[in-house]
Amino acid sequence: MQPDEDRGISGQRAPLDADLVEAVLTLVEQVPPGCVVSYGDVAELVERGGPRQVAAIIARHGDGVPWWRVVRADGRLADPVRDRAAPLLVAEGVLVRDGRVDMRAHRWQP
Repeated sequence: MQPDEDRGISGQRAPLDADLVEAVLTLVEQVPPGCVVSYGDVAELVERGGPRQVAAIIARHGDGVPWWRVVRADGRLADPVRDRAAPLLVAEGVLVRDGRVDMRAHRWQP
């Protein structure tokens, strides 16, 4: 399996679109410290894909961008990265309580 692929509903991997990968990573780079966006926000802002595709792109290609600023729509930090993301967000002034960010207080509105 290639690193630039994502699992489809059949369980088989489908290629991630290179242009979508670039658009997602470029947008995530723009999220300022102290702010967060949801996976769905990112998809809407780049006008392509959906939350799961955004999550897959960040999981596979997000090491060079502030991935910790992308959270679930309800403000929860994704389970696989919660322990790494929480201290990074707190260091930026984001209040994280019980693994959740207050989206009303910290959501980035570009």
